[in-house]
Formats: sequence, structure tokens, C-alpha cells
Amino acid sequence: MNKVNVSENQFQITGMTCAACSNRIEKGLKKLDGVQDANVNLALEKATVHYDKEKVSFEDIQKKVQDLGYDVVTEKVELVITGMTCAACSTRIEKGLKKMSGVLQSNVNLTLEKAMIEYNPSVLSTMDLIDRVEGLGYGAVVKKDDSEKETIDYREREIKKQERKFILSLILSLPLLWTMVSHFSFTSFIYVPKMLQNPWVQMALATPVQFYIGKQFYVGAYKALRNQSANMDVLVVLGTSAAYFYSAFLVIRSINTGAHAMDLYFETSAVLITLIILGKLFESKAKGRSSQAIKKLIGLQAKTATVVRQEAILNIPLEEVVKGDILLVKPGEKVPVDGTIIEGESAFDESMITGESVPVDKTAGDSVIGATINKNGFIKMQATKVGKETALAQIIKVVEEAQGSKAPIQRLADHISGIFVPIVVGIAILTFIIWFTRVAPGNFAEALENMIAVLVIACPCALGLATPTSIMAGSGRAAEYGILFKGGEHLESTHKIDTVILDKTGTVTNGTPVLTNVSTHLNEIEFLSFIGSAEQQSEHPLAQAIVDGIKKKKILFKQPSSFEAIPGFGIKAIIDGKEILVGTRRLMQENNVEIQDALAKMEKYESEGKTAMLAAFDGNFAGIVAVADTIKDTSKEAIERLKEMKIEVIMMTGDNARTAKAIAKEAGIDHVIAEVLPEGKAEEVKKLQGTGKKVAMVGDGINDAPALAMADIGMAIGTGTDVAMEAADITLIRGDLNSIADSIYMSHKTIRNIKQNLFWAFAYNTLGIPIAAMGFLAPWLAGAAMAFSSVSVVLNALRLQRVKL
Repeated sequence: MNKVNVSENQFQITGMTCAACSNRIEKGLKKLDGVQDANVNLALEKATVHYDKEKVSFEDIQKKVQDLGYDVVTEKVELVITGMTCAACSTRIEKGLKKMSGVLQSNVNLTLEKAMIEYNPSVLSTMDLIDRVEGLGYGAVVKKDDSEKETIDYREREIKKQERKFILSLILSLPLLWTMVSHFSFTSFIYVPKMLQNPWVQMALATPVQFYIGKQFYVGAYKALRNQSANMDVLVVLGTSAAYFYSAFLVIRSINTGAHAMDLYFETSAVLITLIILGKLFESKAKGRSSQAIKKLIGLQAKTATVVRQEAILNIPLEEVVKGDILLVKPGEKVPVDGTIIEGESAFDESMITGESVPVDKTAGDSVIGATINKNGFIKMQATKVGKETALAQIIKVVEEAQGSKAPIQRLADHISGIFVPIVVGIAILTFIIWFTRVAPGNFAEALENMIAVLVIACPCALGLATPTSIMAGSGRAAEYGILFKGGEHLESTHKIDTVILDKTGTVTNGTPVLTNVSTHLNEIEFLSFIGSAEQQSEHPLAQAIVDGIKKKKILFKQPSSFEAIPGFGIKAIIDGKEILVGTRRLMQENNVEIQDALAKMEKYESEGKTAMLAAFDGNFAGIVAVADTIKDTSKEAIERLKEMKIEVIMMTGDNARTAKAIAKEAGIDHVIAEVLPEGKAEEVKKLQGTGKKVAMVGDGINDAPALAMADIGMAIGTGTDVAMEAADITLIRGDLNSIADSIYMSHKTIRNIKQNLFWAFAYNTLGIPIAAMGFLAPWLAGAAMAFSSVSVVLNALRLQRVKL
């Protein structure tokens, strides 16, 4: 092996549990062609690999680790990119970053002017990534916590800079436009000062427009060509330079001849640059509007916080709050960060986060969410999550990532943009040759004019903006309604859903059942004391309902000496030497408990929509406890909406069939899959997918995570667990099932908008190029049309911000 090409990389591996795991990874890596040696340290969870970078890449190594069932620790960084002008720029940066060893994924968003990069921190640093972007001819800085403000400021500076350039360009171009308009026979009556007819005056007006105002296009074209690529700037430079230099050649040739009446094209180049600058100005302003959702979310945050430090009360900026700080929140103030109330009580308006319009009463021990409003009481709270950890910061992060990601439909546009410019240059040259040799033999000026029109009309700006602007506007609008799409691909895929599976507890129902019935042949107080003592160790909502119900009866609990939760079946505990079992029929059967006499009563409870649990003490049947959960107020209406959209609705639960059917009937659900164990939920999703269904799974608990991950689209109820939300593709913050229909509707609207944009972008270039090549389009009109196409695409996307859900 050539030592020059040998690389040594260290990286963290997750998922290993024993020496067999590390040995398996070592053997698997050594089988890769090009890997010289691999050493995996189980204790450090780190791998050291020596490999020939000519034969195998780091990405291949990571894929092998993943294929073996483990994962490599990676990091994400967001860079703010400056200097991009069109889709070809973003594509070039993406490709340049992806070529770096250690970069696993890079998404460059032209509209947001940001790059989201996933990389291996053991191989690369953020400075390496910045150096790469700068080497490609662009600027890059790491997005900081307040980078949204910096980005907005940067955009505003850019807009003001473009405005100044446009005004100067307009002042210099208007006299040239004046002379051009008077050239037509039907406008010959228009007076033109003799001075403006002087070719040297025209050249003096056009030169600063060409080389000062148009400098940005020359710089962009140079950087593109230096990296063996081509973009919009190349087309603009070729078109305007051809017009300018041909005209300059005619003027210089006229020295000592006294000629004044010449066909010059200074106005063509100057007006083109002016129109393109105007188009970019409109585009920049429209882009700023497309990120309104992020600005609104950031605007929800408190700006300052009142903190108690060393017995002093200080008012400090929000950024200076640290975990563990004691904060004071007065009535009417926003809660600064996520935390726990330690003193006081109040009602909190959480509508901006949960969508729930009714204020929620909270007291000491309850958690509060940053950015919610304290309505009427004074509270003292302790900060538990600050900065990027807060609920609002996580929402902002999800929205930003969704807006910065790509939908699969964009791949076509990206591919076309990458090869479009060289093809257009070829068409433009061919146009010139055909006009100069066949259509108008020897007429250099006319051939040149048509070539310029082709170059200018063909700029692929609209094509590059078609998808990302719609994704930004659509995901941003959805976020305002409490629907968080984790990526553009999920926003695209959701509209294909034809089957929705709903978890029962906490999704269709409120998830807060209450104890309704107790049936026992023993002393009821003693029976409930044992049941409550056993169930208090469980985190299951049904267990909590039983515990809360027993506590209300003022019955004392005992401490179990052992406790075991049996997923899908129930619990087992030892209390005062007595074995306590509480759970399903199957739990009793597996422990040989005779329950035949209790089944009739159990079935009666279940037919009423209650969940009945059997209890046994030391192997003998002891009694039944029943709890009931009520469906959410909006569940029935939401399910009706889904049916109207021709979507099949299925409820899936680990609960027994009778209880499940009673709840389903009340909610208007026709299909029920009951008594499904947590590990079986994903299998049920897979079965439906096997029949050709596009399945969305909606759940809120840890036990729903595998099914959420398996489904075509996983939707997590925002009131549920972090694990469920991590596994899901969409988070429904409000916990209202109407959000399911809303998310599908928003996906439909967004995809329709993208298709409209792509159609007009393709149609514009498909129709515009032949019209220009046939000589029916003056270059300045081509420039105006090109600018209009980009602006129209962005404005069409912004219509999504007015969608009502």
C-alpha cells in the first residue's frame, strides 16, 4: 500500500454493548478493500482505522459501520454563505463540500443563504469547512445563537447596497434608453439631445455600469469558471460584454473618421445590468419575507429576565440566564426560559406553543415553558433549560432545518441547473453562426443581438428558486399553526398519505384516565393499598390514574421491595413479602391465576369503554380496577375531516378489543387493531405498507417510537415524549388531531405550489430561448423577462404564507 495515500482516522461509535460488538466492527472494516488496519476500543467506544484514501473513503467506512448495525457520531454545523447568485452556485458549494473526506451531507439553500453540513468531528473542523467554501470563491461564517439577527442585518445591508447600485445604474442607463427608444420609426418624433447621440458620451455612460455596477457579475463568473463550472453570472457577463465590447470597438474604430451615426449597443448592456440588479433587489426583498416564520418565532422570546443572584435581584439579557438560576416572573410577563415553579401559583397562556387557548393553572412543582405568558400571579421559578435547550429554541431549530433541507422534487431542478449554462452558451453560439451565415448573412450586429438575447433569457435563476422558496414558505406557515415538518422531504411526502394509524391513549383520547371502578372480595382499603403501592412505581398513564384515584381516598401506600414493569402486560411487585400482579388476562394466564369468575364483570367494564385490570395476590385472584379515558373534544371532528379527504383511519392500541372498539365507535373510527404489544406496532405498519398503502403513524409515547420510525410519515403529538418526537417526521405541537388533516392539506398546497413554480420556470426557458434565437426578443426585453421570472416564482411561493388551516 502506498504510504502517501494512507489516512488514519479516529471516530466515536455508538451502539456497542460487549466485546463481540467491537470484534464484529473490526472484522467488518478489515474486509473493506483499502482498509489496512482497524482497531475498535470498546471502553472508549472509539475506532482507529488506517486506510488507503484512493481505494476507500471515510463515507464508505461509516456506511460499513451502519450496515453492521451501529452508528458513527457526527456533528452538524450551519454556515451563513455570502456571494451566491444562482442555483449553480449552491450546487457547486454542495459538491465541493461533499468531496471532502469526513463530510457526510451538505445542503446549501440559495434562498436562505445557508449551508447545513453534517460531518465527522474526528476528521474535520468547522474551519476546514469554511476554508473549503472560501476556496470555492464564497464567504462563510458559522451561524451563532443570534445569527438570525446577523443574517437579517446582512440581508438588509445587501438590499441597501443593491438599492444604491440600482439608482446609480438607472441614472446612467436612462439617457442610453432615451436614445434607444427614439431609434424606432414610430418614435422618431421624440427629441434626443445631440450630446446623447455622441458615441463617446454613450461609452462614458455605459462604462461605469459595465465595470463598476456589473463588477459583481464578473467576479462571480471568474470564480465559477476557475472551479470548472458555470452559473448565471457567466451568461450575464457573456451577453453584456459582447454588446459593450463590440460597441466600444466601433467607437474606437471611428477615431479620425468623424462618424457619429453607428449602430451601437451600449444601451443593451447598461439596461440589461440595470434590469438584472432590479430583479435581484426584488428577489432579495421577497426572500426576506419568506423567512417571516422564523422571525415571528424568535419574536416570541423574552428579551430580559429577572434573576436572583447572591440575594440581589438583577435584570439581565436572556442570553445570560444559566441553568439553575432562580427567576422572578411578574403577572403579564413572559416566562424567560423553561423551568419549574418553586414558589407561587398562576395561570399561563401557552397558546403560542401548544395552541391551547385556555390558560393553564400551575403551582409549585409544575413545569413552565419559555415564551409563555404569566397571566395573573407572581411566581419564583428555577431555570431547567436555557439557550438552545428550551422548547421554543427546539421548535425554531426544527423549522430552520426544514427550511434549509431539500425536497426530492428539487433534485431534478438541481441536475438541470448544473448542465444548463454550458448548453445555453452552445445554443447562443449556434444562434450567432446561423444568423451571421444563413438568416442575415454578414449582418454581425443582428447576429450579435440575437445571441445576447439567448444568453440573457436563459438564466436559470427561477429554476433554482422554484423549490426552496416554496419549502420555506410552506414549512414556515405550517409552523405558525403548530405543525413542525423536520425536513423538506417530509413536507413533500405527506400529501401521498392514504392511511392514518392513530394510537389511542394520549392521541385519540386525552391520555389522562381516571379510576372509575373497584371490585374485590377482600377488604377494599387493604386491596387498594397494595394496588396503589405497586402501581406508584410505574410511569404508565393507566397506573398514574389508579394511583391518583387511590390517593384521593386518603389510603396510605407501602414501599415495594421489588418492582418489574412487563411491557404490554402489566406489572409485578413484592410488598410485605406478598407478590402483587396487576395487568391483562394474558399476564394472569401466564402466571396460572384462575380468573374465570371475574371475566363477566371485566367484559362489562370493557363494553363501557373502560380499561379493566385484573389483580392477583400471591397467585390468587384478588379483584378488578377499571379506569376510563375520554376522547379529545376535537377527535371526532378531525377524524371526519380525514374521511372526507378519502383517508382510511385506523386506531391501534395495546388495550383490549372491547375497550378499543368502544373508544373507536365514540370517535367515529371504523377500523381497530387492538391488543398490540409495543414491538408489534411497527410490524402492523409494515403489513399495511406491504399492501401498497402510504401510512402515517400518529402517537405520543416511547412505545410508539418504532412504529413512528417505520411509517412513511411519523407524526408525534407535541404533548408526548421526547423519544416519540425524535423518531417522528412531523411534530404536532397542539395535540389536536385536526393538525393531521392540516399537515396533509399543507403538503398538498406546497407541492402544488412547487409544481407551478417548476412548470413556469421550465416553460419560461423552453419558450424564451427559441423566441430569442428567432430574433423576436430584444436583449433588454430578455433581461426584463429574466428578472420578472425570478421575482414571479418567489411571489408565487409567498402565497403559501396566506394559507388558512
